[in-house]
Amino acid sequence: MPANLTPAYKSAEAAYKRARDPKERLELLRDMLRLIPKHKGTDHLQADIKSKMKELTEALAGPKKGGARGGPPTSFRPEGAGQIVLIGPPNTGKSTLHVQLTGSHSETGPYPFTTQFPQPGMMPHLDIAFQLLDLPPISAQHPIPWIGNTLQAADGCLLVVDLGHPECIEETLAVHEILRARKVELTDRWPSDGGMIGDPDDPFTLFLPTILVATKSDRSGDPDADLDVFEELTGFRYPYLAVGAEEGRDLEALGSMLFERLEVVRVYSKAPGKPPDNDKPFTLRKRQTVDDLTELVHRDFASGLQYARVWGDGCFDGQHVGRDHQLVDGNIVELHM
Repeated sequence: MPANLTPAYKSAEAAYKRARDPKERLELLRDMLRLIPKHKGTDHLQADIKSKMKELTEALAGPKKGGARGGPPTSFRPEGAGQIVLIGPPNTGKSTLHVQLTGSHSETGPYPFTTQFPQPGMMPHLDIAFQLLDLPPISAQHPIPWIGNTLQAADGCLLVVDLGHPECIEETLAVHEILRARKVELTDRWPSDGGMIGDPDDPFTLFLPTILVATKSDRSGDPDADLDVFEELTGFRYPYLAVGAEEGRDLEALGSMLFERLEVVRVYSKAPGKPPDNDKPFTLRKRQTVDDLTELVHRDFASGLQYARVWGDGCFDGQHVGRDHQLVDGNIVELHM
């Protein structure tokens, strides 16, 4: 039986896909459940909505009294130019990579499951920073019940592997199967590839853009051959970067890869009659507009915006533009309310 979803429901579903804040996502799920046509053709979708609502409600409730669900937080509001999660099997050097990139105090050690809860940190790049979350290793021997909710706010993933490890193939395939059971699919598609990422008919499966990071490539006699074998046996064709995590080798390329593949756009604010603030840009994505910028500056600005003046590429200096003007990297924007 066809679902015959209404425009109002589809609008709520689209807003849910865009939402990053857990509370906002929960409210939109309630809207979706209220707006969805109630018949046999939507029974499965209604069940998915209710399941997601239950997961988010429990996550937002926090630890229960008595310590049954105590411990550090398992999800974080995105900060910086994008939230990137570090995922991988045990003992691949994830935490060492996180420490090198962010200067965090993640616990590291030559034994599995050193990381027990998400560890946030900020990786600087140019005049911005990416938020990196170091996650516990993913393994059937160490289930992580909250992993699905933790990943919902992420913009991308670093799949951290040791290509020289004899069990690398089996462990990496297991990571994918465990995530798939939580309705998370790793994909080689990034915003810079164009087109849609994910399945438009499945709003509840998260498709997470992924870069394959080989952390111990310096110990391999032929890293390229290791990658060829990995791709042949797994079928994965992720963007690839080989680094020496312990030595900090070739790590600078990672920021550039994320900047380009997420299509980050830096926009600098300017008050009328004053010089621009060149120290702390706002970060948007390619094809986002002046209207999107006003939401970042202050939500109340969106309704009161009269026009904006823009300097930089894509216009002549000081050009008056409307709220639908698309901004490009390096633009300086002066908002007039």
